[in-house]
Amino acid sequence: MDARLESVDFAALAGFSRDDCAPAYATFLASARAIGEGLAATRPARPAPPGLTRVAGLARAAGPLPQAPARRFFEDNFRAFTVAPADAQGGFVTGYYEPRVKGALAPSARFSAPIFARPDDLVSLAPGEAPPGFDPALSGARRGADGVLRPYPERAAIEADPGRRAIVWLEDAVEVFLIQVQGSASVELPDGRVLRLAYDGRNGQPYTSIGKILIARGAIAESAMSLASMKAWLRANGLAPGEPARAIMRRNRSYVFFKLEGGFDPATGPIGGAGLALAPLRSIAVDRSLWPYGTPFFIAANLPWQGPESSAFARLMIAQDTGSAILGPARADIFFGGGDAAGERAGAIRHGADFAVLLAREDAP
Repeated sequence: MDARLESVDFAALAGFSRDDCAPAYATFLASARAIGEGLAATRPARPAPPGLTRVAGLARAAGPLPQAPARRFFEDNFRAFTVAPADAQGGFVTGYYEPRVKGALAPSARFSAPIFARPDDLVSLAPGEAPPGFDPALSGARRGADGVLRPYPERAAIEADPGRRAIVWLEDAVEVFLIQVQGSASVELPDGRVLRLAYDGRNGQPYTSIGKILIARGAIAESAMSLASMKAWLRANGLAPGEPARAIMRRNRSYVFFKLEGGFDPATGPIGGAGLALAPLRSIAVDRSLWPYGTPFFIAANLPWQGPESSAFARLMIAQDTGSAILGPARADIFFGGGDAAGERAGAIRHGADFAVLLAREDAP
């Protein structure tokens, strides 16, 4: 791992003593049960080491705990380590959410932007599974009729392929693109039914942030960049093939496929990479090549997480998801929940942060 881990007392973690550890423990308990049951991850990560597996067993035996015992559980069974990236740039956090949009099961003048189903020829590659000679940066491949794996087509080619199977249609390409970035969505149909779009694979091409491109071009000032400003710029600059906004979106070669889920409980979060429902402001996405799902992190920063003004954020979080843009040992994407309000808060998060990882005692360096 390209980072330095330094042991730190829990008492020295600013804000840890004031955090309500019960919700964090409940989130960890869900991961502990997944580890015990061998739940298949939707995006496989580094396997849980022996110590984390043992502590997960202790959590399953203890069951739900209130605040004080939950805090003692973490302090008794883990050691805390600050995470200092080797590049000396420090930790960095962003936010994500579950969009809620309108759509239809058939195309129309209003609903003309397709969400594509996972293709049969897509092979998802876990970290380290790329075949010999394959670019290790690719996490997906196309299996040809001859059985040979080749890089999967990029976004532009996928969008131009008339043979793709659409499972739902949305109002425009901006909604499709942003749902792919977030990894899930709930879709309200014209008859009032609500379905969930769940992540079902990625073409494996590298992810590129179009927000960074727009800032670099001077299209949106860094201080003004937000989810709302990015949506507005894209919709004002042409979404048809060959037009500027579509060309910008196609700079992100990564493409995400989905499946539809009906009958879900809207009070629960979407399913993350670990195969579990995400918990708002307690679940984070991490670099799956470096950290196992279920790993606790304490993150401290000054963020606009409760409203437009920044305030102290000091919370124990659990790694339950991943993302193609989440790379590095002190990098996390904080799940904010579902809907426009969560999206507004999540879209404003692009901040430096202090990271401490909690490692089971026998896993500690």
